[in-house]
Amino acid sequence: VYQAGTLSGNPVAMAAGIAQLTILKETPNFYKDLNEKSDCFFTEMDSILHNAHIPHCLNHIGSLGCVFFTREKVKDYDSAQTSRTRKFRIFFRHMLDKHIYIAPSQFEAMFISSAHTQEDLELTLEAVREFDL
Repeated sequence: VYQAGTLSGNPVAMAAGIAQLTILKETPNFYKDLNEKSDCFFTEMDSILHNAHIPHCLNHIGSLGCVFFTREKVKDYDSAQTSRTRKFRIFFRHMLDKHIYIAPSQFEAMFISSAHTQEDLELTLEAVREFDL
């Protein structure tokens, strides 16, 4: 099997991979729990922006999500291009000022991980509640 890449075959990377697979094997509900946590987070974020009358489209699947500041449903490249990137810059800066680091581009996903605690997610949602365009 061809194998290439910066960390391919690196003993530390291999040990980390084995450790991750062991955790997944020992935690059968890992993805179920992660997806439930993510669904709650992204649903609440969507609700906050909706209740604040901020035009947006929040897409998410599993633990990945992306918010677009547009009135259109984002389903492809053309609809993503309707996003107001200037408004996203304002949102990004607001979140950063609140010590919440999200990807700096409107076209990159947010990731929820098992390391995010409920407190982390609540702090993030509180920062979203304080956002005002």
